[in-house]
Amino acid sequence: MASANLLAPPLSITPPTALALSQKAPLILANPPTSSLPWPLSLLFSRETPESWAIHENLLLSALRTGDEKAAAQILERMEARFGEHNERIVTLRGIYNEATARTTADLEKVFDGYEKILREDPTNISIRKRRVTVLKSLGRTADAITAITVLLENSPTDVEAWAEASELYASQAAWGQAIYCAEEVLLTAPNSWSAHAHVATLHYLSTASNSPPSLPALSLALKHFCRAVELDDSYLRGFYGIKVVAKKLLPLLSDAPVSAKKRGEQDDEDVPIPSLASVRKLDEIATKKLGEIIRDFGSKKKGQSGYDEAEIIAAKELLNR
Repeated sequence: MASANLLAPPLSITPPTALALSQKAPLILANPPTSSLPWPLSLLFSRETPESWAIHENLLLSALRTGDEKAAAQILERMEARFGEHNERIVTLRGIYNEATARTTADLEKVFDGYEKILREDPTNISIRKRRVTVLKSLGRTADAITAITVLLENSPTDVEAWAEASELYASQAAWGQAIYCAEEVLLTAPNSWSAHAHVATLHYLSTASNSPPSLPALSLALKHFCRAVELDDSYLRGFYGIKVVAKKLLPLLSDAPVSAKKRGEQDDEDVPIPSLASVRKLDEIATKKLGEIIRDFGSKKKGQSGYDEAEIIAAKELLNR
């Protein structure tokens, strides 16, 4: 587990980390960064820095993750008092708070209506457009969410976060072609992101689930991107897990016989090189060895010091046992 740092929280916050972060709320709320003295003395004795408000924002999000709505409300009120309730970032944070504290579908509908009102007044508010997509997902209106994210991308075609969201939405509808296209747009901006490569690989793999036999080009692309992911991060458990899973499907397909004329034609059409049986076997061995090392390393260290989530380790153990 990553260290609990409110100024630079980890990209992926696990529940234990979120809890550790949110437990810092009483200390921070007891020490406001702004001075209570009248102006201009308040300028001389203020402890306010840009970092202090970054800490407040991260604390707000962590408090909402752990259900500490009281602390979240106090933090939000403090930020509204400092920056004004009409500040664009504050409006977004207020929306996140309202989403997190919504109890019923009717509550979420009210949040959605609020976003619609904001966008009528300011159609260029990208943050609220993104929150609007999130609420549509929560309401189960996936088709509307896809339409909304498509409109957003038409106006902001380089928004990596929006492309990633669009990929997830299409994948939830098993629209694998569109999901892969959106995920590859993420790779154009972040070609060295191992997690982005793993996401593309996963989509290619999932696209073969309903095919019998599975598509060799799709599996080959999945293997290629998982290999690139571990090339970029040689301790990336998900990458090695993916290599092992894809190899398990590829090995029998390649072992039955040499690639047939039909499969070679499929390969030519897709312009995807099919790996050799020997290469897949070697990759399978490497992935097995690496997963074993990660599992042993996890067991030898104190809880939270390995950098891996326990659920990942359990999944890796089950895979190797199979």
